[in-house]
Amino acid sequence: MIPFRVQFRSGISLFEQIVYAATKAMVSGQMRPGDAFPSVRALSKELKINPNTAHKVVAHLVAEGLLETRPGIGTVVAALPDSTRKERTQLLGHEIEELVVAAMRLGIPREEMLAAIGEHWQRLSSSETKASGKQAEEGRKQR
Repeated sequence: MIPFRVQFRSGISLFEQIVYAATKAMVSGQMRPGDAFPSVRALSKELKINPNTAHKVVAHLVAEGLLETRPGIGTVVAALPDSTRKERTQLLGHEIEELVVAAMRLGIPREEMLAAIGEHWQRLSSSETKASGKQAEEGRKQR
């Protein structure tokens, strides 16, 4: 199983979409430095893409310094330099634009949209905190 999600969209190359999804996972902290990155074969099989495309993705991410290859271990997420707020925000540019367009189409005022986002943020933050606590508790039980 690959540690990030890709929702393929028409009109954008598979390569670009996969690089974007992997980069987003690394910059957001979903994938941490030292985490194993899927092999070319696994990436190709899971995403149902040509192995050459999968190889091109991995090679690009290595060249960008997001991944590193370790002999005997494989490809892992590299330690990333701190990203700026602007860089992190740019990763969501397309999704934010889609959300704004949908809200405008539905006639939802800006203030209501921001309030709704705040509510979702709060709900997800509390469920994420609960999940982290549950995982830590399970880890203690296994010891």
